[in-house]
Amino acid sequence: MKNIKLAEQTISKTELRLLAKWIKEDNQLTKGPLTKEFENEFSRYIGVNHSVFVNSGSSANLLMIYSLLEGKYLKNNNIIVPAISWITTLSPIIQLGLNPILCEADKNDLGIDLEYFEYLCKKHNPSLLIIVHVLGHPNKIEEILKICNKYNVILIEDACEALGTAYKGFNAGNLGRAGSFSFYYGHHISTIEGGMVTTNDTNLYNIMLSIRSHGWSRDVDFDVRNKWSSKFDIDEIRSFYTFYYPGFNLRSTDLNAFLGLSQIKKLNSIIEKRERNFNYYKKLLHPRFYCQSSENDKLSSFAYGTFVKNRMEVYEALKNNNIESRPLICGSMGRQPFWVKKFGLQHFKIADLVHENGIYLPNHSSLTINEIKYISKVFINSAIPLFP
Repeated sequence: MKNIKLAEQTISKTELRLLAKWIKEDNQLTKGPLTKEFENEFSRYIGVNHSVFVNSGSSANLLMIYSLLEGKYLKNNNIIVPAISWITTLSPIIQLGLNPILCEADKNDLGIDLEYFEYLCKKHNPSLLIIVHVLGHPNKIEEILKICNKYNVILIEDACEALGTAYKGFNAGNLGRAGSFSFYYGHHISTIEGGMVTTNDTNLYNIMLSIRSHGWSRDVDFDVRNKWSSKFDIDEIRSFYTFYYPGFNLRSTDLNAFLGLSQIKKLNSIIEKRERNFNYYKKLLHPRFYCQSSENDKLSSFAYGTFVKNRMEVYEALKNNNIESRPLICGSMGRQPFWVKKFGLQHFKIADLVHENGIYLPNHSSLTINEIKYISKVFINSAIPLFP
């Protein structure tokens, strides 16, 4: 059996040849008209009013959170973050001097636990909740939104593992104030490097456009640009180098957008294959081994998560049979070295199970049914179920 990787390239040789041809035609490579076209196509796909293309999913999270801060959306510095998340879901909060508060995981979908979230709302009166749709599974959005509305908490999504997942008629990335996506190699579609922020909030959108590009106003809506320049009495020539926010350079390029436009045409097919693969794994491995469950219209599965007693032995068996595997994302953030050094060790029942016993199996659109059978056979022969 050939090596079975966690991810396979979604950019085809045909797409690369077309990209090479486009480059030779002396088109603009930096951010330009194709970036805007890709943003518009992505907005249509997700069902939102606005999208902002950036250079990574990590930058997308940074841009979302910093723009909410600069836009004075936050009533205080308290931010709720899932204990089961990713480093760049959490790191912008620390980097920006805000106060991250970890939330226990839901035992079924591995999103946030509702009771623990409400407990944190009562205790800390947070401004913001960022949720992560772990391995593509949506959180319990309706219940979360009720709690957010009750305690005046803004909801944003890290949907980097859930592009194409749908919940009650809405796509991930269109369930809160804003959502982030990644187009890195290992994700559903790739622009080599890249990410996107989605939102229906036009004010936030314009702030993000400014902060993405140094803090100037060149990319913002015309009427907003005029309003800003009039407020500070900025003439036409000065407007080129006038900065309204202390921004970054988080821009991607038209080269990446060219790939994004071709990739998005294949997205539905990619999602269908990932969902098929998930269901086949479930058929072969369930109920002996834990499987995430969630309420969804469409599951854009990122990988297949399991819990085992002997994670290292399973990892070695898979590796010896040319199968890549990984911990179930970062495990518990409360046990990551960066967190322990700054805030101290923090334990959660479900997040600790993920940390100690979680391992996920490959799922990508190039994976075949025979490969899933092979992976499942190796896994079953080596794994000891965590649950009876």
